Amino acid sequence: MTSLSVNVNKIAVLRNSRGGNDPDVLRAAATCLEAGADGITVHPRPDQRHIRSDDVLALSALTREHAVEFNIEGNPFAPPRPGYPGLLPLCAETRPAQATLVPDGDGQLTSDHGFDFARDGERLRPLIAELKSYGCRVSLFVDAGNPDIATAAAIGADRIELYTGPYADAFAAGPTQAALELFADAARRAHAAGLGVNAGHDLSQANLGRFLQHVPQVLEVSIGHALIGEALYDGLDATVKAYLAVIGPQR
Repeated sequence: MTSLSVNVNKIAVLRNSRGGNDPDVLRAAATCLEAGADGITVHPRPDQRHIRSDDVLALSALTREHAVEFNIEGNPFAPPRPGYPGLLPLCAETRPAQATLVPDGDGQLTSDHGFDFARDGERLRPLIAELKSYGCRVSLFVDAGNPDIATAAAIGADRIELYTGPYADAFAAGPTQAALELFADAARRAHAAGLGVNAGHDLSQANLGRFLQHVPQVLEVSIGHALIGEALYDGLDATVKAYLAVIGPQR
């Protein structure tokens, strides 16, 4: 079964561009859930460019009210600063269903690579244990070509999230077979290690169906940028329902 978690960061980008509370992140998230989305994802960053700590608290309450999963993404190594307490303190306060750890730096426009376990594995181990003590399922952002995917299980993670940007690029260029084989192999290696598999980044209505048909047992897709962009034309309710229809048999 594949769940759809809607990332609402881009709603917050629009709001923050003018100040105030329009568009309303909480209302947008509620609309997604009422349309059938299985959960909400946020990726608060230290520079507060979109989702802020107060949004995380409000969305945590909303997802509990709707009895759906809340997924908080972030770099566990990023130090706290004014307005941003750090990923682990946010998780300690809100106890999300899932914490997705991502190795993004402050200057990155968006997440564009997974963890290097040879470098970061032992640093991640105690942080994963701490997050699990809060009741969080822990997922690690990884590249499909990473030869050490099984290390994620060895250091305590429950899942990986495959960084699907390269697949989306291949889809846009035309031939996808090589990319799909790479991602399918990564998923099989993760399953063999006892890991669940999530996927996210640059997935869209156009490319999602083929990905799910070829990559086995994807438990969750986290989609934000394309979904919010498509919703500008078709509306948020209709767009979420369209994604659910694409996922279709995998739900």
